[in-house]
Amino acid sequence: MRDFLLRRDTADIDIAVAADAVEIASKVADALGGRFVLLDKANRVGRVVVFDKEAPSGGRWELDFSTFQGSIEQDLARRDFTIDAIAVDLGNIVSQPHPLTLSPSLPIIDPFGGWADLQHGVIRTVSETAFGSDAARLLRAVRLAAELGFSLDSQTEALVRRNSQLIAGVAGERLREELLRLLAVPQSEQFLPYLDDLGLVTALIPELAQAKGVKQPKEHFLDVCDHSIETVITVDFLLHQGTWKYANEEVLAIAPWSEVLAEHFAQEVSSGSTGRSLLKLAALLHDVAKPQTKAVGEDGRTHFLGHAKLGAAIAVDILERLRFSSKEVKLVEVMVREHLRPGQMSQGGLPTHRAIYRYFRDTGEAGIDILFLSLADHLATRGPQLNLAQWQAHSQMVEYVLAQHFEQERLVVPPKLVDGHDLIKSFGMSPGPKIGQLLEAVREAQASGEVTTREEALSYIRERLATAVV
Repeated sequence: MRDFLLRRDTADIDIAVAADAVEIASKVADALGGRFVLLDKANRVGRVVVFDKEAPSGGRWELDFSTFQGSIEQDLARRDFTIDAIAVDLGNIVSQPHPLTLSPSLPIIDPFGGWADLQHGVIRTVSETAFGSDAARLLRAVRLAAELGFSLDSQTEALVRRNSQLIAGVAGERLREELLRLLAVPQSEQFLPYLDDLGLVTALIPELAQAKGVKQPKEHFLDVCDHSIETVITVDFLLHQGTWKYANEEVLAIAPWSEVLAEHFAQEVSSGSTGRSLLKLAALLHDVAKPQTKAVGEDGRTHFLGHAKLGAAIAVDILERLRFSSKEVKLVEVMVREHLRPGQMSQGGLPTHRAIYRYFRDTGEAGIDILFLSLADHLATRGPQLNLAQWQAHSQMVEYVLAQHFEQERLVVPPKLVDGHDLIKSFGMSPGPKIGQLLEAVREAQASGEVTTREEALSYIRERLATAVV
């Protein structure tokens, strides 16, 4: 009802019935040619999924049927926020002319003033027990505010602060869903610092609490935790999904961008996640191990040796706790572990073809993402002290690496110059790891442009065997 009143397209419809909702949902699924899904057997909640290309999003409708006891007003009293505690009698909808419109002939059931809160852009709890009944609502409150451009009323904000630690008791699957929906919202600068101020970032990811107040070398202008949040904001900025208070148009214009990159980050990774949302999650976690690895060297400088490797292991624990898929976990793990790699690809100047090939060989599907994480990390580190010349050099390096990568993909895939059978037949080799090592060496030489034909590949192998170099 909320989205209808806001004139927003939605494919999710909640229907409360004073009967067995599961039985009704099953019959509706049969009548509409849809699929029935049992959501909650004990509380009699069922879903009807109808696939339809005309649906507002995702190509399907989802009708959730729930059973209520007593009156509809009593049922609405158990809802989370006033803007979600609004209903309309289905009998009135049936009598409405099409298309359905708000009118005096369509009275809404609004016992808690949700319609007024919608008009004023306010998120307000139905009762003070809302978060105690379901702590996932703590994240949902901020997520709804971010999605709708609303704000929490003062009493609700105070309740969130008071109850933030209740998140620890929420099932990982539900936290994952709310977190991904938050990360999908553009303009992180408008809500992520607020989420942290409410205590929800560290309640959701307690490992980040240790990063609060951890100072960094003079190149940084923020402590570790604030830097991590700032990096999420700069990711959105670089992906043209938000603004950054320290940047002008020139800073963004220097950074690499294209339709191919936009499609890469918009691509779905797993259910509910995209390349963009997982890059933002990796940005939040990329320095999570700095508190444990902080040390002051003999030179008097602060070091965080090994924080990327340890951070990757910590990130895996966090994402598995939140029930992310193995594909999502692996992608974020590689991003965190290798986030320093782009800066290590060359010692001044542009990286070699071989260095670029090895980088993408080692980082796989996360290679492009890590390059943008390195750019976001650069901005979040320098902040108001950003040196434009250094930023331009970093951006040009990333753009060069991306261009070479796309060219190497064209050179190496799909043409395959030699295979294991060729090595066995031409050089009398026996099956084993040495063959794989030689084939990888050929692919690297091919990617760098040193080898372009089958004859050159065989000659290259012959030379390596003659000099005992594999």
